Parts: sequence; C-alpha cells; structure tokens
Amino acid sequence: MNIGLLFTLLTGLFIIIGAFIGYFVKNNKKFINFSISMAFSVMVCLSIFELIPESLEYLEKATDSNIKYLLLIGLVLIGIIILKVLDYFIPNHEHHNETELEEDKNLYHIGIVSSVAIILHNIIEGMTIYSTTIVDSHLGLLMLLGVGLHNIPMGIVIYSTLSKVDNSKYIKIFSLILVSISTFIGGIIMYILGDISSIIIGILLSLTLGMIVYIVVFELFSEMLEIKNKKTLAIGIITGVIIFLVSLYFG
Repeated sequence: MNIGLLFTLLTGLFIIIGAFIGYFVKNNKKFINFSISMAFSVMVCLSIFELIPESLEYLEKATDSNIKYLLLIGLVLIGIIILKVLDYFIPNHEHHNETELEEDKNLYHIGIVSSVAIILHNIIEGMTIYSTTIVDSHLGLLMLLGVGLHNIPMGIVIYSTLSKVDNSKYIKIFSLILVSISTFIGGIIMYILGDISSIIIGILLSLTLGMIVYIVVFELFSEMLEIKNKKTLAIGIITGVIIFLVSLYFG
C-alpha cells in the first residue's frame, strides 16, 4: 500500500484504539491524561523542529522569499480558523468532561451536525498527513503519532457516550468506523489528485501547522491544566519528547 495512505489509515485507527480502551479499562482517566500530555510534547516538537522549517522551505521555492513569512503566518491563521469553525459544531467534546459525558444521556454532541464536523475535520487531517508523508515520510510518521495520540481520547469519549444509548450497538460500531476511516478518505482524495506543486505542498504544510497550533493551544494545553496528577503529566511530556528524539535519530 502507498505509505501515505497507510499512515492516514493508521491515524484513523487510533479512534478504534480509544474505543477499545473505553471498553476494557474501567478507570481510563489516567491513560487519557498520559496520552494528552504525550501528544502535546510530540506536537510542539513537531511544529518547531519540523513543520515550520519544511513549510518555509516549500513556500520559498514557489514565492518571493521576502513574503514567505507573511504567507506562513496567514496560512497558519487560516488553519486555526478552520479547526475553530469545525469545533464550534462539536459541543462538549472536551476530554476533561469524560465523567460528565458518561453520565449525560442527552448525547446531542453525537448528532448529525457533530458527526459531520468530526468527519470533515478528519478528512482535512488525512489530506495534510498524506501530502506531508509523500514529501517526507519521517515528518509524516511524527504527524501520525501526534494526531493519533490526540484521537485516542476522542475514541474513548465516543464509545463511552454511545454506551449510554439503549440498543446502540450498531450505532456505536457504525459511528466509530465512519469517524475512523474519514482520515483515510482524506488520504484517498490526495492520492487521486496525484502530484502537486511546491506551493500546494507549502500551503498544506502551513495549514497543518495552524491546525496543530490550535490543537496544542486550545485543546491539549487546556486539558493539561485540568490534570491533577503532575507525575502522569510529566511522564507523558517526557515520553513524547523521547519519541520525537528517537524518530529524529532514525529518520
């Protein structure tokens, strides 16, 4: 299989991993905190040491070097806005509300609009992960880890919430599969489009950087502030940094 498609498929499967954790682990709060802090450090390192230099490199190939920084900032802001708009349609998906979600029988956040927003979010991520992987498989692997770890708590939340619905077995399975393969669908879209120019690669990398900045600042960091167990927090952050350094060594 094309490595770009493989990475988008694996990224989506982290949702399923989260669902299995929700099923087998009764006290999953500690694992959620660990995965959040690890995803945070991986994504911060990825942004600083990989995405920013790569984005500037490809933007400079296709534009005047004097405006590459302005273009990067503008595209990063657009990436942030895209996820902000999508998150607006995904109410109550914060991970620190896991206990409340398990007790909440409304389940309005898994309605049609919410599902569409999550799927669209993942399709965009799949497109950027595929494009990045084709350019640099090492960078694509880091994105897989960062975004995938971020998807684990989402899988736990989706499973735990749907478990509150009577006769929800098929709804649960269908929803999890659909959300999981949406990242792969994004990869397929880019595969069909074929070769893309340097400017398109630069744009996609910059948009990805913006999305990751949004996830790091507005989701992961806010979640980390809620973590009471600082030992788990520190271990997760250190583990993420180690993963990044190891990937650099073998990359």
